[in-house]
Amino acid sequence: MRIFLFSILFITSTVFSQDFAKHVNPFIGTGGHGHTFPGATVPYGMVQLSPDTRIDGSWDGCSGYHYSDNLIYGFSHTHLNGTGVSDYGDIMLMPTMGEPSFDNKIYSSTFSHDNERASAGFYSVTLDKHNIDVRLTTSTRVGFHEYTFNENGQANIILDLNHRDKLLEGRIRIIDDKTIEVLRRSEAWARDQYVYARIEFNVPLVINKEKTNYKSEEKIYEGVELALSFSKQVKKGEKILVKVSLSPTSYDGAKLNSSEIKHWDFGKIKKEAESLWNKELSKIEVTSNDKDKLAIFYTALYHTMMQPNIAQDLDGKYRGRDNKIHTAEGFDYYTVFSLWDTFRGAHPLYTLIDKKRTSDYINTFIKQYEQGGRLPVWELASNETDCMIGYHSVSVIADAMVKGIKGFDYEKAFEASKASAMRDVLGLEAYKKNGFISIDDDHESVSKTVEYAYDDWCIAQMAMLLGKQQDYQYFMKRSQSWKNLFDSEIGFIRPKKNGGWDKPFNPREVNNNFTEGNAWQYTFFVPQDIKGMIEAYGGNEKFERKLDEMFNSESKTTGREQVDVTGLIGQYAHGNEPSHHMAYLYNYIGKPEKTKEKVHYILNEFYKNTPDGLIGNEDCGQMSAWYVLSSMGIYSVTPGNTEWSKTTPYFDKAKVNFENGKQLTITKKGMKGYLKELLAKYEEEKINKIIPVPVIEAQSKSFKEKMMIEIFSQNPNDEIFYLFQDASSGKPAWMKYTNSIEISSSEKIQAYVKRGAEYSNPVSAQFFKKPNNYTIDIKSKYNPQYHAGGAEGLIDGIFGNENWRKGEWQGYQSQDFEAIIDMQKETKITKLGANFLQDTRSWILMPTKVEFFISKDNKKFTKIASIENSTDPKEYETVMKNFSTKVKTKARYIKVKAFNFGKLPEWHQGFGGDAFIFIDEIITN
Repeated sequence: MRIFLFSILFITSTVFSQDFAKHVNPFIGTGGHGHTFPGATVPYGMVQLSPDTRIDGSWDGCSGYHYSDNLIYGFSHTHLNGTGVSDYGDIMLMPTMGEPSFDNKIYSSTFSHDNERASAGFYSVTLDKHNIDVRLTTSTRVGFHEYTFNENGQANIILDLNHRDKLLEGRIRIIDDKTIEVLRRSEAWARDQYVYARIEFNVPLVINKEKTNYKSEEKIYEGVELALSFSKQVKKGEKILVKVSLSPTSYDGAKLNSSEIKHWDFGKIKKEAESLWNKELSKIEVTSNDKDKLAIFYTALYHTMMQPNIAQDLDGKYRGRDNKIHTAEGFDYYTVFSLWDTFRGAHPLYTLIDKKRTSDYINTFIKQYEQGGRLPVWELASNETDCMIGYHSVSVIADAMVKGIKGFDYEKAFEASKASAMRDVLGLEAYKKNGFISIDDDHESVSKTVEYAYDDWCIAQMAMLLGKQQDYQYFMKRSQSWKNLFDSEIGFIRPKKNGGWDKPFNPREVNNNFTEGNAWQYTFFVPQDIKGMIEAYGGNEKFERKLDEMFNSESKTTGREQVDVTGLIGQYAHGNEPSHHMAYLYNYIGKPEKTKEKVHYILNEFYKNTPDGLIGNEDCGQMSAWYVLSSMGIYSVTPGNTEWSKTTPYFDKAKVNFENGKQLTITKKGMKGYLKELLAKYEEEKINKIIPVPVIEAQSKSFKEKMMIEIFSQNPNDEIFYLFQDASSGKPAWMKYTNSIEISSSEKIQAYVKRGAEYSNPVSAQFFKKPNNYTIDIKSKYNPQYHAGGAEGLIDGIFGNENWRKGEWQGYQSQDFEAIIDMQKETKITKLGANFLQDTRSWILMPTKVEFFISKDNKKFTKIASIENSTDPKEYETVMKNFSTKVKTKARYIKVKAFNFGKLPEWHQGFGGDAFIFIDEIITN
């Protein structure tokens, strides 16, 4: 059976006004691991006004709210939708009664979901503690609060700037008894985040409690501990209304933005917010008699429209990546770009229904390149978080360019894309030189290699469009780099170390060679060369068997516990993004019925109209974008080309209303409109295919006396050449490889493959002869994820560096470290030491102390040194420390004991968890 892919043309039609917002259920994803929030916002708005039930930075509290909670700390104005890292929660207000307090355990209140409501642009709840009804709505830049006090007494509104993340700088300026101005500069995921706010009350309030330093002559409160209470005597049923306008630039910007709401009519603002949502949601009309399916669809569409967020004032001023104030001209400036997630489905969806914003996003990217030196990776509040991998801005740019979206400078976008790809960071230096990233080069080496390769293909598509043939050929060659990590013998993308395959290998193992996944979940990430991937497996039938094997495997992973890997169908993980295109790969081997089966199963089972209705993190709209597109029967497997992979629609009818007034109608019988269906064509562009690099195999990286080395190519007919790079060895230059090589000294070997007149990239490996014949007996049990090559990795003379994720350190959790070194004979000792590493954010802390013992018989040990740790556990930069001592003694056996930090303290985001000890080399001189 042949499959069809298509390009879309449109016909003019009239969109009738309907109430789509009524289907939205903002509570979907607020439970489980969805990480969404239920509060009030408008499409792509600067303000997300929502209750905060979590202030501890916990993973399931990333949005500030979790449905399992029953305590509200307050209502803040910025929130993230479905991320895996916690931030935001700026400008928190909380109404109370009686004597005000700045202790959040006192000013917080319990609540019941029975008294909680949420809809598009609206949220309400009753606070149990003082029987206060709260209603929230918003415009783009202004949050609107209505508090109804159902008892007589003193009403308070608490403004606590120490809410959630770390306050770097706080200022509150009193304008009059109804108006204040606020600066909150904070640090969390975004390291230097500026939020200015103008807070206006509809009635005069007095400050009756403060937590700060007050400069009376300037009427300014400031400090890093900053809270105020505003109070008024109220009668039962009395309301206080509050408007909070935000700005990333200045007090003046917040004042200007406050003009979005010039009145105190809550109902009018709520209605206007609903109208904004109806305008956006009407871009896709679906027909169904199932109310739950309508709720799931329109909530999914709603979630895709909650970000990126407008990040400029009404006059166009914004805070750039250089932390300076600029003015956007001819476009709107945005923030919150979760690109590792959203390039896959959300941004292709925007190319269908939001071309103007797509060009605005790219103009934002270009400005960030000009002001910050590179395209965004995961940008948040004018900060580059450097979270996740790749340079996936280029996917968004290429997809827009090939689809003909205008409104941005194509040449400048290409310049920025090429600059991002030519850097020497995050494994790129090795990737450019060798055609792949090894474990030795950088962590998450497999994922980085295959995702860089896709991004390079995107840059090549831009180059082709712009007539840059040399750049096109260069980046198309780089786009084949996945082949250097594909092991055709076992049919997996897998990590390499020191020139050879890393062993042992388990495709189900989640480890630091992959980004939130394993080999199963990355083997099929070759969207830029699907035909080549199928050929690598030996054709359609073998590729189909491999896909079947993935979907039918045991739904369990091994190795590191990865909370993101959820929604398993075999080893397919719908709860995390790398799997999202995989069900559609059956289309490319003539098996569309299997695509339909898998897609409809996911639509039915992994999306529900309940708080835990998302199988994984929403991730800024990507999880929902998959649902929106797939339910219409389309998906962009390869963003950067114009083709959409097709399957049977989930709904009886879906109608896409485009910005230019034209339409596309999709039913289970087909599509209506000017639709040009294209047969799938997999003709490769006219490029030279790369020859995969050879594999250099040895028993280990270090050896005692001698060791055999083998070099092979995946094609047995290839010729292999090698050389010893140590010129002092006196060995000839390039030699043809015919048999195994024996080495008896430390050597660096380089090799390449020759196939006819073509050559592979060279690959190198370095082998070390151990400095002694010591042995080690480790009494503790290291985590298999962090083995450093086995027990003798601690005495092999090879030292790990600060990037512990490369696997050069041994990790011990929930236990002390103890090992005994046998020097084989009594030996004079002048120095003893051991290297340890701390990365507090990753639960790796220095041992509290390290002790050294000596013995002649391995029975009776004498302590000769005890070294206390001097590194602050709250030091968040990665630290390496050598615990060493000078001695003057003789012994045969040396015992090293390092004492684990223990349970993580309350200040740590992993509070209650068990700390790791990371050790690499034990030194004896």
